[in-house]
Amino acid sequence: MTVFAVEYVYAAESTEARSEARPAHREWTAGLAQDGVILASGPYGDGAGALLIFKAADESALNSILKQDPFAAAGVIAGTRITEWSPITGMLAGLAA
Repeated sequence: MTVFAVEYVYAAESTEARSEARPAHREWTAGLAQDGVILASGPYGDGAGALLIFKAADESALNSILKQDPFAAAGVIAGTRITEWSPITGMLAGLAA
């Protein structure tokens, strides 16, 4: 499995739509965390986006997972940056294949 850092940039003027979709989004992330697919996630302090750390077989599998995010369905994500990541130090160290 590969570890990926996924950065979301929220769409401008999407605060209300995010608030409406947030309960479903958090239920989705909690389920993935329970399954070991999401290792960590949360919004940036400035409210402009979020960072999610995933384990997935490859980027194609990850993209299939991301399409299921209620935030994606709500249209509140203006941009996504996906980067393969190799955690070396700390609690997530050694999780990359």
